Amino acid sequence: MSLNTKRLAMAAAVALILLGAGGTAAFRANTAEAQSTPAAPPPPPTVDVAEVVRRNIVDWQTYSGRLEAVDRVEIRPLVSGTLTTVNVREGGRVKKGDPLFVIDPRPYAVEVDRARAQVSAATARNEYAASDLARGKRLLAENAIARRDFDEKENASREAAANLLAAQAALNGAQLNLGYTRITAPVDGLVSRADITLGNIVAAGAGTAPLATLVSVSRMYAAFDVDEQSYLKVVAPTREKGGASVFLGLANEEGYPREGKVRSVDNRLDAASGTIRVHAVFDNADGVLLPGLYARIRLGGGTARDALLIDERAVGTDQDKRFVLVVDQANKTAYREVRLGAVQEGLRVVDRGLAQGDRIVVNGLQRVRPGDSVTPHMVPMAGVGSKTVAVAAGK
Repeated sequence: MSLNTKRLAMAAAVALILLGAGGTAAFRANTAEAQSTPAAPPPPPTVDVAEVVRRNIVDWQTYSGRLEAVDRVEIRPLVSGTLTTVNVREGGRVKKGDPLFVIDPRPYAVEVDRARAQVSAATARNEYAASDLARGKRLLAENAIARRDFDEKENASREAAANLLAAQAALNGAQLNLGYTRITAPVDGLVSRADITLGNIVAAGAGTAPLATLVSVSRMYAAFDVDEQSYLKVVAPTREKGGASVFLGLANEEGYPREGKVRSVDNRLDAASGTIRVHAVFDNADGVLLPGLYARIRLGGGTARDALLIDERAVGTDQDKRFVLVVDQANKTAYREVRLGAVQEGLRVVDRGLAQGDRIVVNGLQRVRPGDSVTPHMVPMAGVGSKTVAVAAGK
C-alpha cells in the first residue's frame, strides 16, 4: 500500500469517529430536553352525581312476625262411643255447621227414649196429684177432710211436680248427648287431617286427644314485638281510634301489599327485651295467609315531616362511621359524615350531615378520594319516580 493510500484511509476513519461523537451528543441533548418537559395531567375522572332528594315522609318501622289464626279450635268429643262417620278431608275448607264426625248415636237414642218414658210417667203422676189436691181443697172448704190429710195431698202434688221437672231435665240431657254424637264445625276455616280414624272408640273429656284441629282463615292475626319507643309514639295514641295502620308482606311478595289494623296489645312490656307483643288483624280473601307463615311488618304513624333522602349506594363506611362524598361548585369532592335513618321508598333517610341542594357521588365512589377534582355526570337519585319504588312502598 502506497503512502497516499494510507493517508486517505486514516482521514476517513477520523471523519467517521467525529460523526459518531456528534450524533451521540445530539441524541443526549434531545433526551435531556424530553425529560425536562412535564407530562400533561390526566383529565378528572367522570362520576355519577345526584342531588339530595327532599320529600315529605312518614316514619315507618319494620318488624318480623308470624301469622296466627284468629280462631283455633281443637275438635274433641263430648260423649264416648265408636266413630261411625268421618267427613274430614285434610286441609279442606269447611263452613260453620258442616258435619265432621259422627259417633254411634244408638245408645244415646235409647237413653232419650227412656228419659221420654220417665217424663210421661212423671206427667201422669203430677196430673193425678194436682186433681187430688183440687178435691182436697173442696173437701177442706166443707170441713169434710182433716187438715192433715189436706197437707199430705198438697205435699204429694208438689213432689209430683218436682219429679216431672227432674224427668224433663233428664230428657233434655239425653237429647243433648244424642246431639253431641254429631260433631260439626264450630267456625269457618281449614281442618287438619283426622287424628282418629273410622271405627275407633273415643272418650269424652278435655284430656283426650283431639279428633282434628280447625283454624279460621277469613281473617288472620300477625303477631310481632314492638319496641318501647314505637309503642309510645304510634301504637298507644291510636288504641282508642281503631288502631294504627299496619302493612304486611309475605316472604315471596314485593313491598307490603296487605293493609290491616292493630287489634290487640299485650298488657305488659317485656323488661328483658324492651318490647311488647302486638297483634294486627288482616283480611284473607285470597286464602294465602296461613298460621305460622313468616310476615314482614311495617308500622308507621305520627305526623308527616320533611326529610332528605339518598341512594344507599352513595354511602361509604369508615370504621364505625358512615360518610358520603359531596361535590362542591368547583367540582371537588369533600368528605361528609352522615347519620342515617330508616329506608323510605327505596332511599335512605339522612338525619344529619347533609343539606338541601347538596350534590353527592352516587356511583364511582371507589375511584375518587376527598379533595379530588371530578367531572360530574348528573343523574337522578336512584329510584326516584320509578315503579319499583311504588311497589316497595307497599302503597
